[in-house]
Amino acid sequence: MAEDGQRTFDLSLVTPEGAAFEGEAEMLIVPGAAGEIGVLARHAPLVAMLKAGEIRVKTGGEWQTFAAGPGYCTVKQDRAVVLVDDAVRAEDIDVEQARREVEEARALLERAQAGDEEIDRWHAEQRLRHAENKIAVAGRG
Repeated sequence: MAEDGQRTFDLSLVTPEGAAFEGEAEMLIVPGAAGEIGVLARHAPLVAMLKAGEIRVKTGGEWQTFAAGPGYCTVKQDRAVVLVDDAVRAEDIDVEQARREVEEARALLERAQAGDEEIDRWHAEQRLRHAENKIAVAGRG
């Protein structure tokens, strides 16, 4: 339970490189495929597909923001696990690098649209969304 009496739950935000966040959270907001999903303690069991977007975690009364790639979120009892292909804290985003990633992803997408069958269009679209999302999240941070 948080100091202000608000209930908390155990949260793991995990990427292939390891945990981006591990600890107690008061609230979690993730970019579900059909819209944002808010999670509080004692949330009903849930499995949701996530699109690239902004993940917000409230802990200790403060919000932490992450730019995240696509993935999944599970909630069971007072435990949430968010598995995403990438998660970067807003304050750690390199905007110039993100702009280069946007250009690379756009080039891949153009090749896919031109008929290059070796390019996975869905992955190229996700890379583009994630890079654009990093720029957007850094601008709000």
